[in-house]
Amino acid sequence: MSKYVAIDIGGTQIKYGLIDETGTILEDYKIDTEAHLGGPAILDKVGQIVGTYQAEHELIGVGISSAGMIDPDKGEIFYAGPQIPNYAGTNFKATIELEFGLPCEAENDVNCAGLAESQVGATRGASVAVCLTIGTGIGGSLLLDGKVFHGFSNSACEVGYIHLPDGAFQDLASTTALVTEVAKQVDEPVSNWSGLRIFDEAKSGNDVCLAAIDRMVDYLGQGIANICYVTNPEIVVLGGGIMAQREFLEERIKAALKRHLVSSIADKTRIVFAQNENVAGMLGAYYHFRQKQRVGQKSVIR
Repeated sequence: MSKYVAIDIGGTQIKYGLIDETGTILEDYKIDTEAHLGGPAILDKVGQIVGTYQAEHELIGVGISSAGMIDPDKGEIFYAGPQIPNYAGTNFKATIELEFGLPCEAENDVNCAGLAESQVGATRGASVAVCLTIGTGIGGSLLLDGKVFHGFSNSACEVGYIHLPDGAFQDLASTTALVTEVAKQVDEPVSNWSGLRIFDEAKSGNDVCLAAIDRMVDYLGQGIANICYVTNPEIVVLGGGIMAQREFLEERIKAALKRHLVSSIADKTRIVFAQNENVAGMLGAYYHFRQKQRVGQKSVIR
């Protein structure tokens, strides 16, 4: 059976494993990214993963999902935040193909998450779908008929930078923004709080936490509305750790969207929650590889 290595590089952990030609994850593991060591160290970790699997399995190729802006044709990071030093310029595709003789494709992590949802998740079959991940920041991807829309210079849907009246979208509606707001209101260090604690306190009736969540949700409604005015999606799928609070957030987010989006669009836009969760990056890396390589179910890469 054909096997693919799928690797998902995040700021904290690298998730990796084997996926077969049906899209089934055969095994998966995780290691610390150690992002502070920089791009060369991450590239070395990826090489070790691929080398170990190549020694034990007959591989078809390697799919990589990563934080940062990626040129999906070159398989190269062309912009990355300061969380991973010296990451821009890292070329996964060229390095892996040269060192191991295996086809390799790389794609942005949020694009991979959106692609996974379009293939085996909440937006399967949708003609136009937007995927948002709410976490430290806010990432976005736009899927047209199951394929990622990259834009002219591979920077489409960098929605975290959208300008709202009070600031950037991700500075107002991310988990980071929520935690910062609560800590400010109670005059405590940010380190005392987490998204999970805030929701636990809110469910117990903590007015400060409830108000902060309502504030965050309203900003989410503003940002999503702006995205919908431009893209007119059939479905908006929400992911990221905070969206595990679906029962608490779903109706609030839908109500906020209706406040900020005209009814003729709001009534035709579905809000759903991501289904692939922690394996979204790996699955998306696999499906990106398949799309780029145009491999049939039983074809061999030339």
